Amino acid sequence: MGRVIVVQYITLDGVVEDPDGSGGTPFGGWAMRYGPEGVAGDKFRLGSMLDTGVLLFGRRTWNHFAELWPGRDTPFARAMNRADKAVVTSRALPEDGWTNSRAVDGPLAEWIAETVTTQDVVVIGSGSVVQALREHDLVDEYRLIAFPTAVNAGRRLFPDAVDLELVSSEVTGPASLTIHRAPGRTP
Repeated sequence: MGRVIVVQYITLDGVVEDPDGSGGTPFGGWAMRYGPEGVAGDKFRLGSMLDTGVLLFGRRTWNHFAELWPGRDTPFARAMNRADKAVVTSRALPEDGWTNSRAVDGPLAEWIAETVTTQDVVVIGSGSVVQALREHDLVDEYRLIAFPTAVNAGRRLFPDAVDLELVSSEVTGPASLTIHRAPGRTP
């Protein structure tokens, strides 16, 4: 049985919006202030999940990634480009879009229930998708890369209080810490 894993860059004050500045927000670009080392490569330790799982995106995040990744040629970029990708969207994807991409067929919760019977689902960014998954209690694990900054604005990963269990943590770059968390369980 697969898992639903959410991967996010996050500030110390819980903001996940506009880490690279592409959203044009006044506070955006906070993850890039520390250089490419903080975000390069497989910092979320996805490893073989890029070959066996499916990456799940909202449409805006997919559009952004579809512009960035196809032209990159590193081992991690090649893995991202060949990975199976699903997009939560009401519009058709372009035929010449990012390889191995398809629209989610049907309601998201039903698609997740069917997909996790055989694959891990990794959600990258995509705030509206993460919110929908949280509302249906479908997230099994959060992998967060925390940057030592507070922007005091923007969308937060957890707008309401939540109890989580720390599974592990590690320093992943000169200015980032990866935190592996599982949702808290109520006895």
